[in-house]
Amino acid sequence: MSSSTVITNIAALVTNDPSLGDHSPLGLVRDAAVAVEGDRVVWTGESSKAPATDNRVDAGGRAVLPGFVDSHSHLLFGGDRTEEFNARMSGRPYSAGGIRTTVAATRAASDAELEAGLVRYLAEALRQGTTTFETKSGYGLTTADESRALRVAARHTDEVTFLGAHIVAPELADDPAAYVGLVTGEMLDACAPHARWIDVFCEQGAFDGDQAHAILTAGKARGLHPRIHANQLSQGPGVRLAVELDAASADHCTHLTDADVDALANSRTVATLLPGAEFSTRAPWPDARRLLDAGATVALSTDCNPGSSFTSSVPFCIALAVRDMGMTPDEAVWSATAGGAAALRRDDVGRLTPGAYADLTLLDAPSHVHLAYRPGVPLVAGVWRRGVRVH
Repeated sequence: MSSSTVITNIAALVTNDPSLGDHSPLGLVRDAAVAVEGDRVVWTGESSKAPATDNRVDAGGRAVLPGFVDSHSHLLFGGDRTEEFNARMSGRPYSAGGIRTTVAATRAASDAELEAGLVRYLAEALRQGTTTFETKSGYGLTTADESRALRVAARHTDEVTFLGAHIVAPELADDPAAYVGLVTGEMLDACAPHARWIDVFCEQGAFDGDQAHAILTAGKARGLHPRIHANQLSQGPGVRLAVELDAASADHCTHLTDADVDALANSRTVATLLPGAEFSTRAPWPDARRLLDAGATVALSTDCNPGSSFTSSVPFCIALAVRDMGMTPDEAVWSATAGGAAALRRDDVGRLTPGAYADLTLLDAPSHVHLAYRPGVPLVAGVWRRGVRVH
């Protein structure tokens, strides 16, 4: 029989249920408590009305919010790209070609080395409040290397994405049609059993709209649901393709036309913004305000990868989104929790309401606003994942 715990004396509890508390999208409850039984939330409300449980935890007048849902990361890789970053910060622009450096290092890495890196970055993210994460393949670009990356990832998360279409494999650079055939054929056959999602980098220097359509359609036929790297470096067909195929998310969304914004606002496809990439490449910031005002659903994620966004910190991305992308602190926190859950088509994470997983982050601060108000400060004082305190 599972034990029950109530966390009381919470100054501000973010539930992401608008029917609770202040009836905002955050469903903010003041002087709150949350009760957990097993791995699920069973009650949230005012602290004075908290139910009797086996255990009690005093939050000490601090804030509690759902664990962050990081819906876009690339954590299966070998080596790093310190030298590339250093050069780029000295004036060389980022291009998709930099991925080839990591491909070579990943192919040379053992399974144990890949898994050790994944575990390290997941632990790093967990200490910063991330309790649900998606991660992708995409640095192997051979059938064997892509499938082994997915097998490793699947031991640590259910949110695994096949990204064989990251770039054209170097050995087929002169024959992209042959590589698309490999990705939609033999490679997909080997990778589909280990993944939930299929992704493609739809961008100049990677895959065009027709190639991306073929890849995502093939994935759907094998039971994988689409997500897409869209409109990161330039305007293009990625966002419109995402909406056409009912992709769970269009990720980056940095260069959008009015038609792109309207398409997202009138669809289930989430616009996932990745400010770490703009920070690390000195690229223009995505305009979150434009998307939100149009009615699009927005998620915030880290894009943790060794080339263009080597951060695992969702709080850092929240601060960037508020400072440079036009989001309010409330919107940024919602997008990093409930928004990330929407980008994964999940309703059991990203919120603290009965039935959801008991994934909670305790801040050493009285309000979630401090995530943007005190950037760079390690505010995460406690993390519960599936009802178990892990930090």
